[in-house]
Amino acid sequence: MPSKAVFAYGAINAYMTSTWVAREQGFFAKHNVEIEPVFIIASRAAQAMLAGEVHVGLIGPTHVANAVAAGGDLVMFMGNQNSVRYQLVVHPSIKRAEDLKGKRVAIGASAGGLASLGAHVALEHLGLNPKRDNITLLLTGEEPVRVAALQTGNAQATLLAPEMTKQISGQGFHVLVDMGQLNIPFQASGMVTTRRILRTDPLMIERVGRATVDAVNYIRNPANKKSVLQTMTKQLRLASLDRAEPAYAQLVEELPRNICPTTTGVRSILKLMVDLGINPKAAALKTEDVIDLALCKRLGGDGK
Repeated sequence: MPSKAVFAYGAINAYMTSTWVAREQGFFAKHNVEIEPVFIIASRAAQAMLAGEVHVGLIGPTHVANAVAAGGDLVMFMGNQNSVRYQLVVHPSIKRAEDLKGKRVAIGASAGGLASLGAHVALEHLGLNPKRDNITLLLTGEEPVRVAALQTGNAQATLLAPEMTKQISGQGFHVLVDMGQLNIPFQASGMVTTRRILRTDPLMIERVGRATVDAVNYIRNPANKKSVLQTMTKQLRLASLDRAEPAYAQLVEELPRNICPTTTGVRSILKLMVDLGINPKAAALKTEDVIDLALCKRLGGDGK
């Protein structure tokens, strides 16, 4: 009998491709699970899982940690984006780090979201501190909204995925920091469910996991490049296959060969949450409070 699940993805970027491919190429069907993928912004996706309205979500560990710290029942059981690949894109007038002092940086919809945490890491890499250097972090929203903030001058910098940077590269904006090249321990996103579902419906979770592994392997196979580009172009609403090429190349390179979330990456996120005052209660959490590696290890990951 097929398992059924509502599957929420919390952002629209290249790292959601494994879910889109799993559905379009029939991997969910192959593993006998019926998936209804829906886009729900990550913080709301976490709330929907806690309410039992969503069974599995592709979101960041901050949302899991916030829920667990408050006594909620969420857990990350597979990795997805095991590093941070954002680029700090700036207005043409910004030539060096010092030029960002006193300026506005558009970040995500919440202080604990991936783009928001990434902004702090990027600024720290440049030797900047938002409070000390009078840098305003504007809670803005998803990437298209952040692009608009940059284009209208409401912000002088923002964090974008490479495929989004490519779309506006002809407008004079340029990359000040490419975080994908910095090798920072950072668990950006992963598959999340509740521990209750892990206990009561492990078969459904395993089917979702196996379909995702198949999708990752499919994406990384060069023979499937055109098919994957077509999926990315459609789902990311790009103008042509050529526009998806840079994101595809980076995705193939960075898709985790280790399908587990990384303990070092989760530990880094918990530390950021405490250091930035996002959630002081994260100091009391251990990585095993946030992640469960049993399934992903069984499917070939190691979770280091």
